[in-house]
Amino acid sequence: MRHFLEFEKPIAELEGKIEELRRTTDAGGIDVAEEVGRLRDKAQSLLKSTYAKLTPWQKAQVARHPDRPHCRDYIAALIEDYTPLAGDRAFADDAAVMGGMGRFRGRAVMVIGTERGHDTESRVKHNFGMARPEGYRKARRLMELAGRFGLPILSFVDTAGAFPGIEAEARGQAEAIARSIEAGLEAPVPFVASIIGEGGSGGAIALAAADRIIMLEHAIYSVISPEGCASILWRDAAQAATAAEALKLTAEDLRRLNLVDAVVPEPLGGAHRDPAATIAALGERIAEMLEPLAELDGATLRARRREKFLEMGRSGSL
Repeated sequence: MRHFLEFEKPIAELEGKIEELRRTTDAGGIDVAEEVGRLRDKAQSLLKSTYAKLTPWQKAQVARHPDRPHCRDYIAALIEDYTPLAGDRAFADDAAVMGGMGRFRGRAVMVIGTERGHDTESRVKHNFGMARPEGYRKARRLMELAGRFGLPILSFVDTAGAFPGIEAEARGQAEAIARSIEAGLEAPVPFVASIIGEGGSGGAIALAAADRIIMLEHAIYSVISPEGCASILWRDAAQAATAAEALKLTAEDLRRLNLVDAVVPEPLGGAHRDPAATIAALGERIAEMLEPLAELDGATLRARRREKFLEMGRSGSL
């Protein structure tokens, strides 16, 4: 069953009527092909006009859509011979961060990403994609391992942010995130990060201190969630739409500010309407970004990567 967002209600009504008419035909009723075709064209036109003018807050809702492809889907489709690696070698394995070795189009790579889960059970298991310190320490371990064996790093980011619980703070959440960012900046191998859904706060940057950062068209990337920003500035989470506008969190905004390097278009209606096409398109863009980076030596990669992030601050983009 397809999930519809609040602003998609008119589209949902039309698609509901189409489904009713189809059932009538299947049950041996009158031929309604012409009416179904008319409604399908109308629904497609409405979908196109709706998605052509999405507000930042509506884009945030699309980025969080429950049917959107997640990290595990990208790994399953794009990475061959994937071998997962677990644990931070210090405390525990954090299911919110998944990673391991595999092959991307024949090239051995290290893959790291945040996984939200696809149903209630898996979302609880993966803590809704919100990593604890051990998750970021695992990411750091995998980045360092990639550097040791000369494996390019591919990351897939989809998280509301780091887990804010007391136990996470007690185990050094801020330090773990900082060390993960440091490992990304210091990796002597090509590093391509993809924001596939929600890129929230330091929890996202910890896996995206990369040579090239790619965003899907309806993904978001921000220092704080719209709700969190609204609660702080207006003391009212209901002001989330206003906060989303001010945060400049859309792919279009971030590309204009030179904070991301490329934006990958999504199928009409969002990635959840055609996950296979979305994953394939992102795979093509990753390959394009990775190829020239593979020609550079480790020292050059590190120097350029650090300069890239320093320039963001110098330009006043942030």
